[in-house]
Amino acid sequence: MHSLREAVEARDTAAIEALLADNVVFTSPVAHRPYPGKALTAAILRAVIEVFEDFGYVRQIESDDGREHALIFEATVDGKQITGCDFLHLDDDGKIDDFMVMVRPLSAAQALATRMGQRFERIKAEATAPPLQKSPGA
Repeated sequence: MHSLREAVEARDTAAIEALLADNVVFTSPVAHRPYPGKALTAAILRAVIEVFEDFGYVRQIESDDGREHALIFEATVDGKQITGCDFLHLDDDGKIDDFMVMVRPLSAAQALATRMGQRFERIKAEATAPPLQKSPGA
Protein backbone atom coordinates (compact mmCIF):
# COMPACT_ATOMS: atom_id res chain seq x y z
CA MET A 1 0.00 0.00 0.00
CA HIS A 2 2.71 2.38 -1.06
CA SER A 3 0.25 5.05 -2.23
CA LEU A 4 -1.32 5.47 1.23
CA ARG A 5 2.07 5.46 2.87
CA GLU A 6 3.33 8.13 0.49
CA ALA A 7 0.18 10.25 0.88
CA VAL A 8 0.25 10.10 4.69
CA GLU A 9 3.95 10.80 4.95
CA ALA A 10 3.51 13.75 2.55
CA ARG A 11 0.50 14.90 4.65
CA ASP A 12 -1.49 15.01 1.39
CA THR A 13 -5.05 14.82 2.69
CA ALA A 14 -6.63 15.01 -0.78
CA ALA A 15 -4.60 12.00 -1.92
CA ILE A 16 -5.53 10.09 1.25
CA GLU A 17 -9.23 10.79 0.69
CA ALA A 18 -8.97 9.68 -2.95
CA LEU A 19 -7.80 6.24 -1.74
CA LEU A 20 -10.91 5.69 0.41
CA ALA A 21 -13.97 3.80 -0.80
CA ASP A 22 -17.29 5.58 -0.33
CA ASN A 23 -18.37 2.82 2.08
CA VAL A 24 -15.12 2.72 4.08
CA VAL A 25 -15.42 1.88 7.78
CA PHE A 26 -12.90 3.42 10.15
CA THR A 27 -12.25 1.66 13.46
CA SER A 28 -10.52 3.91 15.96
CA PRO A 29 -8.18 2.71 18.69
CA VAL A 30 -9.91 4.99 21.18
CA ALA A 31 -13.63 4.81 20.28
CA HIS A 32 -16.15 2.10 21.06
CA ARG A 33 -17.87 2.02 17.69
CA PRO A 34 -16.65 2.13 14.11
CA TYR A 35 -17.21 5.21 11.96
CA PRO A 36 -18.76 4.54 8.54
CA GLY A 37 -18.30 6.57 5.39
CA LYS A 38 -15.68 8.34 3.37
CA ALA A 39 -16.44 11.89 4.57
CA LEU A 40 -16.16 11.02 8.27
CA THR A 41 -13.09 8.82 7.79
CA ALA A 42 -11.33 11.54 5.77
CA ALA A 43 -12.16 14.15 8.44
CA ILE A 44 -10.80 11.87 11.17
CA LEU A 45 -7.60 11.27 9.23
CA ARG A 46 -7.11 15.01 8.64
CA ALA A 47 -7.36 15.57 12.40
CA VAL A 48 -4.97 12.71 13.15
CA ILE A 49 -2.38 14.31 10.89
CA GLU A 50 -2.63 17.45 13.05
CA VAL A 51 -2.31 15.49 16.31
CA PHE A 52 0.59 13.17 15.45
CA GLU A 53 4.07 14.66 15.60
CA ASP A 54 7.16 13.04 14.05
CA PHE A 55 4.95 10.49 12.27
CA GLY A 56 6.55 7.81 10.13
CA TYR A 57 5.82 4.32 8.93
CA VAL A 58 8.52 1.86 9.99
CA ARG A 59 7.29 -1.45 8.56
CA GLN A 60 4.80 -2.72 6.02
CA ILE A 61 3.19 -6.13 5.61
CA GLU A 62 1.03 -7.18 2.68
CA SER A 63 -1.03 -10.28 1.96
CA ASP A 64 -0.21 -12.39 -1.10
CA ASP A 65 -3.31 -11.13 -2.93
CA GLY A 66 -2.47 -7.48 -2.15
CA ARG A 67 -5.82 -6.75 -0.50
CA GLU A 68 -4.75 -6.83 3.17
CA HIS A 69 -2.12 -4.45 4.52
CA ALA A 70 -0.57 -3.66 7.87
CA LEU A 71 1.45 -0.45 8.13
CA ILE A 72 3.30 -0.06 11.43
CA PHE A 73 4.02 3.49 12.49
CA GLU A 74 5.66 5.54 15.20
CA ALA A 75 4.75 9.06 16.28
CA THR A 76 4.56 11.35 19.27
CA VAL A 77 1.42 12.72 20.93
CA ASP A 78 1.86 15.34 23.64
CA GLY A 79 5.42 14.15 24.27
CA LYS A 80 4.42 10.48 24.51
CA GLN A 81 5.93 8.01 22.05
CA ILE A 82 3.22 5.97 20.32
CA THR A 83 3.52 2.86 18.19
CA GLY A 84 0.60 1.78 16.09
CA CYS A 85 -0.61 -0.14 13.11
CA ASP A 86 -2.99 0.74 10.31
CA PHE A 87 -4.80 -2.42 9.17
CA LEU A 88 -6.30 -1.92 5.72
CA HIS A 89 -8.51 -3.93 3.40
CA LEU A 90 -8.94 -3.03 -0.26
CA ASP A 91 -12.16 -3.56 -2.20
CA ASP A 92 -12.42 -4.87 -5.77
CA ASP A 93 -11.58 -1.39 -7.11
CA GLY A 94 -8.42 -1.12 -5.00
CA LYS A 95 -9.96 1.43 -2.62
CA ILE A 96 -9.67 1.16 1.17
CA ASP A 97 -12.98 -0.15 2.51
CA ASP A 98 -11.80 -1.11 6.00
CA PHE A 99 -9.35 1.02 8.00
CA MET A 100 -8.62 -0.12 11.54
CA VAL A 101 -6.01 1.47 13.79
CA MET A 102 -4.43 0.03 16.93
CA VAL A 103 -1.95 1.88 19.16
CA ARG A 104 0.17 1.37 22.26
CA PRO A 105 1.13 2.07 25.03
CA LEU A 106 -1.98 2.96 27.01
CA SER A 107 -0.64 6.34 28.16
CA ALA A 108 -0.09 7.40 24.55
CA ALA A 109 -3.49 6.03 23.50
CA GLN A 110 -5.06 8.12 26.28
CA ALA A 111 -3.23 11.23 25.05
CA LEU A 112 -4.45 10.49 21.53
CA ALA A 113 -8.03 10.05 22.80
CA THR A 114 -7.88 13.39 24.60
CA ARG A 115 -6.50 15.29 21.61
CA MET A 116 -8.93 13.70 19.14
CA GLY A 117 -11.82 14.24 21.55
CA GLN A 118 -11.03 17.96 21.57
CA ARG A 119 -11.43 17.99 17.78
CA PHE A 120 -14.40 15.69 17.37
CA GLU A 121 -17.13 18.33 17.02
CA ARG A 122 -15.08 19.93 14.24
CA ILE A 123 -14.52 16.51 12.65
CA LYS A 124 -18.27 15.82 12.58
CA ALA A 125 -18.97 19.29 11.18
CA GLU A 126 -16.41 18.80 8.40
CA ALA A 127 -17.86 15.41 7.54
CA THR A 128 -21.41 16.72 7.21
CA ALA A 129 -20.65 20.06 5.52
CA PRO A 130 -21.79 20.31 1.92
CA PRO A 131 -18.92 20.20 -0.60
CA LEU A 132 -17.60 23.55 -1.70
CA GLN A 133 -18.88 24.61 -5.10
CA LYS A 134 -16.38 26.05 -7.54
CA SER A 135 -17.45 29.29 -9.10
CA PRO A 136 -17.86 29.34 -12.89
CA GLY A 137 -14.60 29.97 -14.65
CA ALA A 138 -12.52 28.88 -11.67
